[in-house]
Amino acid sequence: MIDVSALRALRSVATLGTLARAADELGFTASAVSQQIKRLEREVGVPVLAPAGRGVVLTPAGQAIVDSAPEVFQALEHCAEAARSVADGAPRGTLRIVAFSTGIRGLIAPIVPELATRCPELFLHISEEDPEQALRSVEAGTADLALSHDADGLPVALSPAMTQQHVHTDVGDVVLHRSHSLAQVDRPLTVDDLAGHPWVTSPPGTVCYQWFRRLFADVGEEPDVRHLIDDFSTQLSLVASGDVIALVPRLARPPLREDLVAMPLRRTPKREVYAAWRRSANASPAIQAVLRALSLGSAKAG
Repeated sequence: MIDVSALRALRSVATLGTLARAADELGFTASAVSQQIKRLEREVGVPVLAPAGRGVVLTPAGQAIVDSAPEVFQALEHCAEAARSVADGAPRGTLRIVAFSTGIRGLIAPIVPELATRCPELFLHISEEDPEQALRSVEAGTADLALSHDADGLPVALSPAMTQQHVHTDVGDVVLHRSHSLAQVDRPLTVDDLAGHPWVTSPPGTVCYQWFRRLFADVGEEPDVRHLIDDFSTQLSLVASGDVIALVPRLARPPLREDLVAMPLRRTPKREVYAAWRRSANASPAIQAVLRALSLGSAKAG
């Protein structure tokens, strides 16, 4: 009989292209993954991987196994859910959550105390991963629930084995010193209001930088970017100096100092946040409990 861990290892190698990257995703050493693959080859009696440069590729037999793997994992998960369904349905055990940093700060962390009270037998294991990696982890079975967000307004791409639920809309505000001239404006700010002011912003490749560039997409003059800082607390420390202003997502924003103020924008930058899980885990009491808590917490997060 095929070993499930070896099957999961082969699927990760197929997705990531090397034993080393698969080992990182699964939390094993490359040697351990190699041994799992060799055990799988002994069980099926044919090679499943072949060398290709610095990486590996699936043999036709290996591809056939990987193509069949989703049905195997779904069947196993259905077995587990059937066992849970004959109990009282109370959330219990460990739920592995993977999420982007500000999603953990703004959505996951606030619901932990409530879940601890309502579901005392449920334990959360939370790891930080970028949205694309988080979705891969759930699909691979190394995590149970992922928080992801749309990239630059594009829909989140899911495999057919997964499903998702919208849990939050995150928006960005301009944060500035209370003595700044824009802090006296009694309406949402426009791009014309922002022209000519120096900025600290997130580095290229981040959602906030995409928001920032879109704000000025129709303006002929290039914005005055003085600093590129990934950490939002550090951005706010520079804003507090009175030298620059910043565009900060609300999920990423810690409580503001008294000398700082957040101003809304007329053309509000947004990103949609989703919780995603394997379809075979739809009936999981733990996942459903976290989804309910996220929905309630999102309303409070505003």
